[in-house]
Amino acid sequence: MKKLFTVIMMLTFSVSLFAGDVARKGTAGAEQLLIPVGARSIATSGAFNSHFSGLESIYYNPGGLDRMGGTEAMFNMMNYIADINVSYFAIGTKTDFGSIALTYKALDFGDIPVTTTANPDGTGQMYSPNYFVMGLTYSKLITDRVSAGITLSLISETIMNTSANGWAVDFGVQYRFSKNFSLGVAVKNIGANMSYAGEDLKIKTEPPGSALGGGNLVSVVDTEIFQIPSYFDISLGYTFDFDESNNLSVAGTFRNNNSFEDYMHLGLEYDFMDAIYLRGGYSLPMEKNDDAIFTWTAGAGVNFTFADALNLKFDYAFRPVSEFPTDNHVFTLLIGVN
Repeated sequence: MKKLFTVIMMLTFSVSLFAGDVARKGTAGAEQLLIPVGARSIATSGAFNSHFSGLESIYYNPGGLDRMGGTEAMFNMMNYIADINVSYFAIGTKTDFGSIALTYKALDFGDIPVTTTANPDGTGQMYSPNYFVMGLTYSKLITDRVSAGITLSLISETIMNTSANGWAVDFGVQYRFSKNFSLGVAVKNIGANMSYAGEDLKIKTEPPGSALGGGNLVSVVDTEIFQIPSYFDISLGYTFDFDESNNLSVAGTFRNNNSFEDYMHLGLEYDFMDAIYLRGGYSLPMEKNDDAIFTWTAGAGVNFTFADALNLKFDYAFRPVSEFPTDNHVFTLLIGVN
């Protein structure tokens, strides 16, 4: 417990060093880092920071990765907002020295017409931004109760010939007081500031007062540096074992953000015979916020086990979106080999 307390205090102190203040609200970029993945986690509003294990835990708490049984692969599709689709793939395996995993999340914006000041209705050309996050995760069971993990992510945003690149680090710890009671702590998106650069930011202009035909002056637009949205999570989860076939897990996560108000995430999951799952969640802002677009979530899942060696999990999540005409539908397939 002393070691666990020390780790939690170190993570909390790191937030005080890197997190922002009220003046920075709404100024962060790289918002794709905040798009959740995994239908199971989304259906429970991301509350199970301390509970989930394997590939499902990486986005919320990399400390849970080493609690998986063997090798896992995860495929996730999500229709987000404004006709944006999110794809996510992860693969990980357990080794003698811990567990490692690779993750890749990409955003599909579709084709967007190219417009200019001379052609505000479009030039006839099309472009599509390329946003992705690629991560490498390592996790280790320190004892039978404590596990810790770290994720190093590469962030890339490209719009035609202009791009911004950065990196982020996630830290996470899970502690099991017992088989049913767990604690999770995570610090997310600690990294360097980002800014855009590229050929499309170069502008050719004729120098003031120059003679006709004197040539053009090439100037470069100076873009604003922006932070990435870091935050700190602390979570508690508990599972009620009613009998051999029926279980109910409940959890709550408090999130301290550097780019907007703090949130409390609440979630529950009903498990019937480790085969059928029903889930729900709710996100509650700690300050009055009439602009919150995500509140409650719901979902379900099925789990097929073959000869105790192969697991197939299919999960679905629904998340209504206010202020937008379409809601979020999330589909996840997880394959596990023990």
